[in-house]
Amino acid sequence: MVQAMAEEPRPTGPGASEERTEETGELEAALGAVIAQRVREYRLQVGLSVGQLAARSGLSKGMLSKMENAQASPSLATLARLSTALSVPITSFFRGLDEERDVFYVKAGQGMDIQHPGSRAGHRYQILGSMRGPSKRMEPVLVTLMERSEVFPAYQHPGTELIYMLAGRMEYGVGGSTYLLEPGDALQFNGEVTHGPAKLDALPIQFLTVKAFGAAPGP
Repeated sequence: MVQAMAEEPRPTGPGASEERTEETGELEAALGAVIAQRVREYRLQVGLSVGQLAARSGLSKGMLSKMENAQASPSLATLARLSTALSVPITSFFRGLDEERDVFYVKAGQGMDIQHPGSRAGHRYQILGSMRGPSKRMEPVLVTLMERSEVFPAYQHPGTELIYMLAGRMEYGVGGSTYLLEPGDALQFNGEVTHGPAKLDALPIQFLTVKAFGAAPGP
């Protein structure tokens, strides 16, 4: 005889709605991240630029760019347009949603492009994976600088940051000090201290930066 399994009771009380809201927000963020990855993946597979896919699907270039950066949540109608334009089933945009969300696999050159305030042309930032919600402990970004600039934005953020130099040569400022970074050099510092490139000596420059957030877990 098969017994029906009782549904797990939902939490009640003053904080229950806040918990459900937080959980819903994390699920929506995860869904948006998965759709962003799939849209970009299928677009690159067929060799279309953002503008070309926008024209083929009837969407604006700005909206498509926001979708690929997980800054906008597409409707089912929008996904239907994209599935037709890319010749893939609409369900393919959700592939990976039910898989383990603590694994990010990024092929070379396919990191998601992000824009930093004050960034210049020829400066590319590719995020290599970022957890959502309480699982977010670090953020790896591959930075490629192809053009010189006389003025650089100054950055500040919570946590700590590690820079590992891969190619080129530059001077990097942290607080009142400047450090010469060449391939193989590493620099770690408190992210709340003002920091950023000070001088680009040998182009192209490429380095991996890893930001770490939150307190270390206890024993």
